Amino acid sequence: MSYLVAVDENGLGPRLGPLIVTAVTARCSGDAAKVAFGRPGRSFGARLGDSKALVAYGDSALGEAWARAIAERTGHGRDATSPDALFAALSLDAPETLRAHCPSEHERQCWGPETERFVADDDTLGKVRRDLGRLEKKGVQIVRVEVSLVCSAAINRAVDKGMSRFQVDLHAMERLVLSARTHAGEDIVAACGKVGGYDRYGDVFGPLAGRLHAVLCEGRPRSEYQFPGIGRVAFVRDADESHLLVGMASLVGKWLRDLMMMRVVRYHREADESLPMASGYHDPVTTRFIAESALSRRKRGLPDTCFQRRALPTV
Repeated sequence: MSYLVAVDENGLGPRLGPLIVTAVTARCSGDAAKVAFGRPGRSFGARLGDSKALVAYGDSALGEAWARAIAERTGHGRDATSPDALFAALSLDAPETLRAHCPSEHERQCWGPETERFVADDDTLGKVRRDLGRLEKKGVQIVRVEVSLVCSAAINRAVDKGMSRFQVDLHAMERLVLSARTHAGEDIVAACGKVGGYDRYGDVFGPLAGRLHAVLCEGRPRSEYQFPGIGRVAFVRDADESHLLVGMASLVGKWLRDLMMMRVVRYHREADESLPMASGYHDPVTTRFIAESALSRRKRGLPDTCFQRRALPTV
């Protein structure tokens, strides 16, 4: 038996809303690693893969179904009766830790779960549950899903320290890999989506910095490292398309990213119902949302650092 961990990000490039990094851990027997870290077969193709290809903004029921089905299967978050409760069960960080820097009068922008409910229908849930059962028959037992949320304010604080969003993403991945290793109780094999344009990761590691490691390969398609006491960690280009478990992580992260972005939209539409339903990405609707909410944000005293991301200055 071996433990495989798949990690992927959602929301690395947007102007608004959080960065979500998700890790899925599976216990595999025999040659099952070829299934877990292989392309989804035709029977899984409609429900597993790159979230950007399978679902659009606002259509995250499939990712929710995977999160709920895994919670039921593993018991980790099984009793969650709402999206907010499920997120709290799956989060790497405690909710109070995530809210520690929030201005109390605007906490609801990111932490207002009013009106939220599960939306995945019984048919979708049933199909995903059967998919998990079929994976188990192939020797792939999903044992954990965990998510790391990095809000806009946290990204901006990192920028103030000279860190890029790619470093923020990488360090969240590292924390999830270390958490997965702790829960597994033995060395793991991790596959992470490639971060930015990095080929060599040694100089930009955060939580893994300073740890003894061997370079197994470094290049554009794949960069892989062996860490004594942790296991193998690879960063793979287009992993969400080529690795079944990474695609699963991508879909769960897509659900959570949409959930959190909708909170931002809902909070500002309370002050101005004419504001559009923005995705937070670099698109005309988000540009309009930012411009047309500016006056009400000033009147309400919302700090810009809690709303829109900044980037490192270009040289």
